[in-house]
Amino acid sequence: MMLLNSYRRACLVLFLVAGYGVMAPHARVAAQGKTAAGLPAEGAAQVFFGKPTLELQQVFTKERFPNITVAVDGTLLASWGNRSVRLRRSTDGGATWSDEMTISKPGFQAGGLTVDETTGKVLAFVEAQHPPAKISLFESSDHGQTWKAVATTIRPDGDGNAPSMHMNEHGITLRHGKHAGRLVRPSRWYAGKNESARWPKHYTNAIYSDNGGKTWKTSAPFPANGTGEATIAELADGTLYYNSRRHWAPEGENPRRRWTALSHDGGATWKDLKFCEILPDGPQNTNYGCMAGLTRLPIKGRDVLIYSNCDSPNARNHGTVWASFDGGQSWPIKRLVFPGAFAYSSATSGRPGTPSEGWVYVHFEGGPKGGSTVARFNLSWVLQGEKTGDGSLPEWVSAAQDQ
Repeated sequence: MMLLNSYRRACLVLFLVAGYGVMAPHARVAAQGKTAAGLPAEGAAQVFFGKPTLELQQVFTKERFPNITVAVDGTLLASWGNRSVRLRRSTDGGATWSDEMTISKPGFQAGGLTVDETTGKVLAFVEAQHPPAKISLFESSDHGQTWKAVATTIRPDGDGNAPSMHMNEHGITLRHGKHAGRLVRPSRWYAGKNESARWPKHYTNAIYSDNGGKTWKTSAPFPANGTGEATIAELADGTLYYNSRRHWAPEGENPRRRWTALSHDGGATWKDLKFCEILPDGPQNTNYGCMAGLTRLPIKGRDVLIYSNCDSPNARNHGTVWASFDGGQSWPIKRLVFPGAFAYSSATSGRPGTPSEGWVYVHFEGGPKGGSTVARFNLSWVLQGEKTGDGSLPEWVSAAQDQ
């Protein structure tokens, strides 16, 4: 009997090493549809269809560069800063916020935070100054309460170019398909410097990790030069939707609206480049563009995306959100969030079973009191906005509103 049990244990070890066990934590996330908190990663649509609500709350003053994401326990994490990287937390869905804490001082906000849904850890890239610059990685194991520097390796892309992180949108954990559990976040290559003469060589890309952020690979370039400051969302079938700022384009192409592409290999390569005519890339009197926010609502089997940017003929103002119900193929409705100053923005959505459930959040530069502001709203509020003429609302949305 002892020999038989030893044989069984040996077979089990071989099975784990040879196959399932290599991706066991990731596979369990995909199979169970749960995060490290034991809560569903995606849920029902109805929670986003409450009484139409919009609330604005100042969270930081001075400095620049907003980001916002939600830890697996539902804690909101709003980060900010270009001299030091600071953080405020909300454990009640954004009703109230903690005092400021510091992730790194000095430090330059390197895009957004990344929540690892497999382990529950939160990762923050920090650059020493405006990039290209030295990159450090910080990690929190307690939903943003404390942070420590950790070692990481970021491999260059196929052309030997090392990526920068500033000011791309937050990263995501993939939930679907064979790459479930992978961490992916947008990145960029500055061609050595952020100057107009080099913009034709700039491009966005992505970095991805299959070991919790210890090592990262850099994807192939986004299939359009002159791009920077991008966003990524995973659709229900595992396709990655990439939406990018573009501050330069060849003659005949428009850099004043957004450009998109898709990945079917977990963010390693990008194809199907498209010009997204409906979505503005910052004020329309300049090619320079503006960082935008993007989030997919965690609705099982639905591809509802929310995009944020300024919607103005000139200057960074008239902050607006657009909604897509088909994974970015069309954007049939938009709504004004704030008519005054509105520049860089980051977007995220609440998690099922937590105080953040049913809410969408946009953290932006500007607002009624200046500094940075978090807008908290639901999908019902967005649906009372203005029709764009780009597609129409699906029947399931109308049915959900009537319930």
